[in-house]
Amino acid sequence: MPSYKAPVEDMMFVLKDVLGAGQVFAEIPAYAEIDTDVVENVLEEAGRFCTEILQPLNMSGDAEGCRLEGGVVRTPKGFAEAYAAFCDAGWGGLSASPDHGGQGLPRTVQILVDEMLSASNLSFGLFPGLTRGAYEAIEAHGDEALKALYLPKMIAGTWTGAMALTEGGAGSDLGLLKATAVPRGDGSYTVTGSKIFISSGDHDMAENVIHLVLARLPDAPAGTRGISLFLCPKYLVDRDGTPGARNAISVGALEHKMGIHAQPTCVMNYDGCQGWLVGEEHRGLAAMFTMMNAERLFVGMQGLGVADASYQTAATYARERLQGRATDIAGTAPIIAHPDVRRMLLSMLSFIEAGRALSLFTALEMDKEKFHPDPDIRRVSGGLVALLTPVIKAALTDFGFEAAVLGQQVLGGHGYIREWGQEQFVRDARIAMIYEGTNGIQAQDLVLRKLPLDGGRPVRTFLGLIRETLEQADGSAEAAAQCAALREALAHLEQVTARLVDGDLAGSDERNAAATDYLRLFALVSFGWLWLRMTLVVLKKGEGADAHARRKIALGRFFAGRILPQAGALARQIDAGSAPVMALAAGDF
Repeated sequence: MPSYKAPVEDMMFVLKDVLGAGQVFAEIPAYAEIDTDVVENVLEEAGRFCTEILQPLNMSGDAEGCRLEGGVVRTPKGFAEAYAAFCDAGWGGLSASPDHGGQGLPRTVQILVDEMLSASNLSFGLFPGLTRGAYEAIEAHGDEALKALYLPKMIAGTWTGAMALTEGGAGSDLGLLKATAVPRGDGSYTVTGSKIFISSGDHDMAENVIHLVLARLPDAPAGTRGISLFLCPKYLVDRDGTPGARNAISVGALEHKMGIHAQPTCVMNYDGCQGWLVGEEHRGLAAMFTMMNAERLFVGMQGLGVADASYQTAATYARERLQGRATDIAGTAPIIAHPDVRRMLLSMLSFIEAGRALSLFTALEMDKEKFHPDPDIRRVSGGLVALLTPVIKAALTDFGFEAAVLGQQVLGGHGYIREWGQEQFVRDARIAMIYEGTNGIQAQDLVLRKLPLDGGRPVRTFLGLIRETLEQADGSAEAAAQCAALREALAHLEQVTARLVDGDLAGSDERNAAATDYLRLFALVSFGWLWLRMTLVVLKKGEGADAHARRKIALGRFFAGRILPQAGALARQIDAGSAPVMALAAGDF
């Protein structure tokens, strides 16, 4: 059976010792009373909830799935009770503003709880995750009346949220969408259209579902510049906040999916329903991107969380499964003694811990961007967050899926059997590479939009941080091999970056052909940087201090020696240019 325990010790090591979160919180007035001991207590409680309440429902929820009965979506057994307990404990408002009933904790804490939710029960975690994205969009762009009426209930979890973008003929190209909105004359609108792939579109766990729907006004210009955003509740809300009559919103069907079976992914019909404008007319995509960018980071944590759950299950199995012979072990050996099994486990774990560190680094920058009193620091942090958002979404879900496959492989034939849970991790992890913008789109975003952002300042800042760490490591014999590997990989990244920005790869086809390889190269160098930072922290404390320290040293050396050299191959792939990609005529495929 799969097993999961929240890795709070590893989380706190990165947060406290590597990234110095306590000092950052002390610089932000909104977090002045939050220290790392408080954070650790919150994470311990969240870990217990996920392990004791959510993880036991993961396999049963997958087997049962959601069902549509007479137009009503039913979630699997136990989900409604678990959601009620989740809301009663206040987990839904963890990082939300106290102005609307939230707890006001840092995004840094939220993102670690997101990892736990994803590791223990990915389908469940989407309900509060999407709700948080929706209320953040309303908070940022809605008028005061909408905020007062909707945010407290959404933050409490009494009402949940959903984002309705995709249509049958308009997937990633939202400029093609056909849904319409017509003014009613009373400040509201009549919204008509059909949307597909709407996660948490309907369910039986909360008293209302708040849909954020993209649609076009009658005078809207063509393309993405003509899209507006509308808040459409499942039940219309009276002025006192009480749900009233059913809005003209219905579930057309439930999607039959490869994974996340316990998450209701709906075809939603908006049959002349009543909605309210969020933000400005024809500026809906900008408002929706507040939600989408938050969700992209959340999806990255989904890849990371599933990878960790798969790793923990695989490591437990490898320690217990007796198979074959090994050096210095009499009789049949546990498979963890075999080098190839160790290679798989170390590959998983070296990604998981570096991916978590990159996520926390980004979350700290998000906290600084929003709340730091120094405007220059807010500007720099905002640039880093914009740069790293597509990297986290794509790299953590790519590597997360690969890690889940490795975890399945460790179990051999048992990894293919439902009872062991690994095949579910593989199925669930696969969607994270697709939704909230496919990973190819994230790579294009990184290369086409984020590298030239603000004259290239964010990427120069980030690469400068890596060079600073290398300078700090000069003279450390214990870290010499890691430094050499990182310097070589960084040189590849800097050369390719310069060519993509204003060199021989700056053409449209060249950038698009290089994008996916470039994002992976960027991620590998980022992971190598954070492994060096973790190693330096441990070395400063003394390598022989404890098992935790020895583990970090070994993982950092493994990543530098066995994973980071892939950077050279990626650079050579990019060197080949677009010609091999575009050589075959479309009709020859």
